[in-house]
Amino acid sequence: MLDAPWAKPWFRRIGIAVSYGLLIALVRQITITHFVLVGGVHLVVLLLTRYRDWPALVAGEMVVLLPTALECVGQFGLPWAVGYIIPGIVIMAPFVYLIRERWPIVTPRHTVNMGALLGSALFFSFLMTAYNLGCVFITKLPPGYQLHVDKAATEWVLGNYLGILAVVPTTLFIHQLFSGARWRELGTRLLDNRAVLDSIFLVVPALLLLVWIGIESAQVRQIAQVAMFLPIVWLAMRHGWQGAAIGGTASSLAVMALMPAINDQQTLQAEAIVAFAISSMLLLGARIGALHQHAEQERMDVRTALALAQRNVHIGEMQLRTTSLALEQIRETVQASFSMMMGRLRHLQPTIEDRSYHRQALVAQDQLFRLADSLYPVSWRERGLPAALREGAIPRALDETGIGYWCDLRGPLSRLSQTLHLAIYRLVVEVVADACAKRNLSEVIVRVRCGEKHGRRWALVSIIFRDPTEHAGTVRWDELLPRVMRSTSGMGWSGIRDRAMTFEGDAREHPIASGRRVSLLLLDPITISGA
Repeated sequence: MLDAPWAKPWFRRIGIAVSYGLLIALVRQITITHFVLVGGVHLVVLLLTRYRDWPALVAGEMVVLLPTALECVGQFGLPWAVGYIIPGIVIMAPFVYLIRERWPIVTPRHTVNMGALLGSALFFSFLMTAYNLGCVFITKLPPGYQLHVDKAATEWVLGNYLGILAVVPTTLFIHQLFSGARWRELGTRLLDNRAVLDSIFLVVPALLLLVWIGIESAQVRQIAQVAMFLPIVWLAMRHGWQGAAIGGTASSLAVMALMPAINDQQTLQAEAIVAFAISSMLLLGARIGALHQHAEQERMDVRTALALAQRNVHIGEMQLRTTSLALEQIRETVQASFSMMMGRLRHLQPTIEDRSYHRQALVAQDQLFRLADSLYPVSWRERGLPAALREGAIPRALDETGIGYWCDLRGPLSRLSQTLHLAIYRLVVEVVADACAKRNLSEVIVRVRCGEKHGRRWALVSIIFRDPTEHAGTVRWDELLPRVMRSTSGMGWSGIRDRAMTFEGDAREHPIASGRRVSLLLLDPITISGA
């Protein structure tokens, strides 16, 4: 495989020269004074090829130009033949080298500097116009031929500029689209691009309709030519500079298709309008693309920050779980130590009264259990969120102190991540504790609804607090508040909203008849999997 001809540098150079020569020969067939596509080909190959391939490009184009120079040397003179055989790529190469080194149009990340591109297009338009005029001045012109320098210069500047805009941006877009793709991926990338699809199925038919109208009626030909800039604007607004590039190429070709004769003044005016539209839309499209990229980066930064906050919440919950398990182990150790101690005391003094010691040990064990349960509910570890909301520490505390509690869960709750389950439980506890601190409720109703929309799973928590005056006085607040506050952060409503916003949601409070309602909307984390 290493000995294959295409693996040798000289063979690749010959292939590049032949391919480029054929391309130049084809493009020169459709190149006229005010639509110089060759200038665009020169610039784009100099921008995208390696420096060591430039001599092969020059050789390939010189071979194509040599027959015409030999054929017309007697008619226009030897100086013209020498100037004609020197490709325009030779004139442009030093300046393209400087641009690539100092003000790169194509960055290493395959993005396009649109300001540098349009500035280079304008500069090379004047450069090649000056070179063409110099060649004309050394040419042996036919007797009686009058050269209008100002008219020729205008046509050459416009032709070179429009030729560059018709070729370079679209080629750079294709290069950007196919960068790093394998051969079998080219068709997929092309058909998956919205700018390409809109151009094929919407813009091209519209331009063909305008061309048909212009051909059928000479009176509306100029109007049809001028209207060619509309697809450029539409594509630029939808797809940025990539859309403007494709629309500019298609519109330029459509304008030339309606040209009734070479050097037609109406066509020149239409070309000037299209060139202005392409330039403006390329700049505007690049700006739109930059703003879109900046907004996308900000959105990614926000998502990264939210993911980090959600992961920190998850880590905090895992630490609470570890602490709760440690307290459970301590409770078991206390029970074992008390049993061992009382067994030795009975052996030393059989008549000892141990009921008071036993009662104190049970109180200590119960306090350890309540503390462990408040940190990470035991019912959660055993049966998950439904059990924690219906039978956990907060529901028990409310029922035992005289406040009615009821919980209703609906929807695919099991599809939500464990991180969101923990967030729902903590928020319910925080909201209930905040309400209890006001001492004006006698009934708590918790409703949890969950579902999925646009690929994101969500949960809506509604907590209703009723406070009829005749029942509020029966609640044992002194017993309830310590038990409830043990399970909360103590930050109140601001902490509730902060936790809800961490999960891309919000917390709102609404007054209702004989009470109030707190609504919480939470979205399932994208980057954090369930524990």
